Amino acid sequence: MKRSVLSLTAALGLALAAGIAAVPAASAATVDSAPQQGYVASSYTGSAEEKANNQAFYEAVMKSALAKKAANPFLQTVTVTYDASSAPTFRTTIANSASIWNSSVRNVQLRSGSNADFRYYEGNDSRGSYASTDGHGSGYVFLDYRQNQQYASLRVVAHETGHVLGLPDHYSGPCSELMSGGGPGTSCTNPYPNTAEKNRVNSLWVNGFAAAAR
Repeated sequence: MKRSVLSLTAALGLALAAGIAAVPAASAATVDSAPQQGYVASSYTGSAEEKANNQAFYEAVMKSALAKKAANPFLQTVTVTYDASSAPTFRTTIANSASIWNSSVRNVQLRSGSNADFRYYEGNDSRGSYASTDGHGSGYVFLDYRQNQQYASLRVVAHETGHVLGLPDHYSGPCSELMSGGGPGTSCTNPYPNTAEKNRVNSLWVNGFAAAAR
């Protein structure tokens, strides 16, 4: 398949089990505007392909953000813009997640706005929540209703946003590690990245800034 139509999808959610039942329509309406055409999603496997897709999502978001930053080359922080209009149920949680990340790292900041580098969507999906990209600067985070009922929603959103900033899953980690996701179980509610995760994001984005400055 040609790369121009190849979809790279990272099913990078918190769920470790094979399937999560969908929430009945009466309890949460599905979002018709969630992207379908041109995207192929895969279930969590923990494979090398998943890791590659995670990297592709981060690279697509960085490419989009740095392209816009070129108009303001003297700024020392890269701004990544997100659009949460298609995830109204999670709008406040998304804003809180952005606040957590913005207070945790210095080389990249998340802002709500138009001309977004990535978008959030919500709905029902047996794969749980995940991050997805088409590999060409367009990406989104999908937030599954059921999973956000089973797990602490702020942790789910902050975890998925961590993928946007370049962090991979590490399910074997402790609850104190945000990217351990659902590994520690539903009792883990920590929505904050640990020191190593903060340092990793700062390192990734300062390198992006340096590349854009050349």
